[in-house]
Amino acid sequence: MEKLDRYLQENFDVPAKNPSEEAQRRWRQAVGTIVKNRRRRFRWVPDLERRSLDKAKVRSTQEKIRVALYVQQAALIFSDGAKKKEYKLTGDIIKAGYAINPDELALITSKHNSKALKMHGGVDGISIKVRSSFDHGIYASELDTRQNIYGVNRYAEKPSRSFWMFVWDALQDMTLIILMVCALLSVAVGLATEGTKVQDGSAKMIVTAVGMRTEWGKLMSTLSEGGEDETPLQVKLNGVATIIGKIGLVFAILTFLVLLVRFLIDKGMTVGLLKWYSTDALTIVNYFATAVTIIVVAVPEGLPLAVTLSLAFAMKKLMNDKALVRHLSACETMGSAGTICTDKTGTLTTNHMVVDKIWISEVSKSVTSNTISGELNSVVSSSTLSLLLQGIFENTSAEVVKEKDGKQTVLGTPTERAILEFGLGLKGDHDAEYRACTKVKVEPFNSVKKKMAVLISLPNGTSRWFCKGASEIILQMCDMMVDGDGNAIPLSEAQRKNILDTINSFASDALRTLCLAYKEVDDDIDDNADSPTSGFTLIAIFGIKDPVRPGVKDAVKTCMSAGITVRMVTGDNINTAKAIAKECGILTEDGVAIEGPEFHSKSPEEMRDLIPNIQVMARSLPLDKHTLVTNLRGMFDEVVSVTGDGTNDAPALHEADIGLAMGIAGTEVAKESADVIVLDDNFTTIINVARWGRAVYINIQKFVQFQLTVNVVALVINFVSACIIGSAPLTAVQLLWVNMIMDTLGALALATEPPNDEMMKRPPVRKGESFITKVMWRNIMGQSLYQLFVLGALMFGGERLLNIKGADSKSIINTLIFNSFVFCQVFNEINSREMQKINVFRGIISNWIFIAVIAATVAFQVVIIEFLGTFASTVPLNWQHWLLSVGLGSISLIVGVILKCIPVGSGETSATPNGYRPLANGPDDI
Repeated sequence: MEKLDRYLQENFDVPAKNPSEEAQRRWRQAVGTIVKNRRRRFRWVPDLERRSLDKAKVRSTQEKIRVALYVQQAALIFSDGAKKKEYKLTGDIIKAGYAINPDELALITSKHNSKALKMHGGVDGISIKVRSSFDHGIYASELDTRQNIYGVNRYAEKPSRSFWMFVWDALQDMTLIILMVCALLSVAVGLATEGTKVQDGSAKMIVTAVGMRTEWGKLMSTLSEGGEDETPLQVKLNGVATIIGKIGLVFAILTFLVLLVRFLIDKGMTVGLLKWYSTDALTIVNYFATAVTIIVVAVPEGLPLAVTLSLAFAMKKLMNDKALVRHLSACETMGSAGTICTDKTGTLTTNHMVVDKIWISEVSKSVTSNTISGELNSVVSSSTLSLLLQGIFENTSAEVVKEKDGKQTVLGTPTERAILEFGLGLKGDHDAEYRACTKVKVEPFNSVKKKMAVLISLPNGTSRWFCKGASEIILQMCDMMVDGDGNAIPLSEAQRKNILDTINSFASDALRTLCLAYKEVDDDIDDNADSPTSGFTLIAIFGIKDPVRPGVKDAVKTCMSAGITVRMVTGDNINTAKAIAKECGILTEDGVAIEGPEFHSKSPEEMRDLIPNIQVMARSLPLDKHTLVTNLRGMFDEVVSVTGDGTNDAPALHEADIGLAMGIAGTEVAKESADVIVLDDNFTTIINVARWGRAVYINIQKFVQFQLTVNVVALVINFVSACIIGSAPLTAVQLLWVNMIMDTLGALALATEPPNDEMMKRPPVRKGESFITKVMWRNIMGQSLYQLFVLGALMFGGERLLNIKGADSKSIINTLIFNSFVFCQVFNEINSREMQKINVFRGIISNWIFIAVIAATVAFQVVIIEFLGTFASTVPLNWQHWLLSVGLGSISLIVGVILKCIPVGSGETSATPNGYRPLANGPDDI
């Protein structure tokens, strides 16, 4: 207690209480009744002096750490300064008149080195050192010199892979490894056999690095090599190939075991199992080679080749049709698309807009290039016309460029270009107006506000706002209008109603309407303030026409017959959108046209009932398009294709199954988010993508049908022959030739079939439907049974039926079986061109690849039979046997006709919307 009293008195000037002994006795007695152990009664009293010392030590330690960090930071700065690289100016740079090294210039950007930028005089200093101008840019005569010094704006390409690298990759296949092992075995027995995205706004910039000196170039140089991801169809076919391969493996093992057991039984019954000769080992090796060959034939390694070949062929053809496919999977997915959500401007229309009508001073006029100037002068005063031209020339994002020959070219968006061209047609002097006024503030067009504005300073010292945008929005901001004499008069309700009727009349004529208004403001207005939202005076209403592209109506009709629903999503007035949709054939009598705000306010339950009937969405925001796409995919399990051209369309393009960006009007952000780029911005091109997507899917089905038929016949005939006769009629070389026909040549012939109009008269393939349909199974089983019957008859009764006798009768029969088997595949390949149509020769003349493959197959078959007897285990055939082989093969065509007359279920469980025509069950009319 004395220590505590002393501490309080020294540090806090608290005097000691100095209680009397009687008071202390009473205190101890009272406390003693609670705490029995009087020696521990103050054990929890804190030692404040020791706590203060501990805190002082902590503060001292923290201060030492802080000082150490400062010292370390200073040392790092000093060390970095000591190691700083000095960039010297080379002789070429000095000779060209530049004052900064290209590496140092690029380093300023990559390191965000503001000190280095200030050291060079900021942006203006950099501009001087690289001899560039913010007004004129650079001179064309200096381009070669600048490229030699500062580099070319290209990225270093990865070196191409050599042919031998592709060979090495191919040699990793397990089948080829097995074949190489067999080749080594054959030798033992004497036989030989490959950046930053600007979303919006405008600015002047100076280029500081190009090519590989940019950050994107450095990133590109670090990218590792990687292959293309497998498409969904390839993944599905890989599963089919795995199953078929396992079945082939089982047949190969069974065939080898049957042949081996029969050989051992025959050997044991003749010379005994203890006596072995070299010929016995050769026989077992031949059995093993036959089994391996069965595996090779059974494994459908041609499936991935067929998919890749078909997609690559489609991509090349689509490139000729002005469609750039960025992702392989998009081509096949487009074939299953059930909905296309398309923009209006530039896709359904020509995107070359012109002012077709104008309303000014309560007068509407149709615009013709020759008479409009005189007609407006007759109805409005010169001051009104001057105000109109000032609003057109000042409030625009387009610009007038004079060519070398003196002609004027207007650059900008289609809408801005149309209005500016209209102003020039009124004999307005754009350059004089541009020089007379000073722009104080510019608000670019915004898709949310749907307007653009500019604040200008007039020559008399006053300021004026010009605002232009969607007619409904601008009209709400106006409480006055300009009369014929150029005076601002109050806008009455009757006049406002007449103006709304004019806007609706323009929109009903498929015109896009825009309003132009102005407002006088004080000179002391804040430059950073946003444009006003009221108090404007209406000047004019423009009716802008964007003609529908030729062929769009027929393309929409094709979509409807193909079971594809076309929905137009646009930011235009609903009346304009409905007029264009009706002209294109999109909006039907039972279809729904809705505005974006109304759609966005619907609940999920209301959307579920509404979305199937929506054909037009007007005044929509990018978010509305994204919501529509999300619900179509989520609620209705639709395969959705979406078109877009703006940066704000990127989310919808990414969300859709197939994103289609416009190649001309589309931004780089939209193109990066898309799967396909429509190079000509034409809706008809989109239909071509869908047509080729369906062709890819159907072509792969044709190839799988053809390949499975060959697999079934080859496996069964060899297995049955091994069990009954003890030998396989088709040797290893013969099976390898059949495998080549089936995989490589078959894929080349069937996977390159061009699309036809019939493909767009059936509904798209829905998600979850089986790849191998009932129609395919009908054709596979029917052709397989016929071929097995023919080959079985030749194998077991050929010598008797054909009266073939002599020592080489067995060789002739085996050669005849092989030849008939090959010609069955040749004619079945022709039969596979159509899975349901009877006329399989339709369009065959125009497909030169198919004809070349068939001709090459027949030519090689003749060479194998007649000239490669020892190698292929065949003997030459006479002309009667050749006719027999070709005749037996050609009967496959007749069998195909009979099979196509057998009706099967379509296998479709999903209901088809109105206008869909289901796949036919029987043959179509020829």
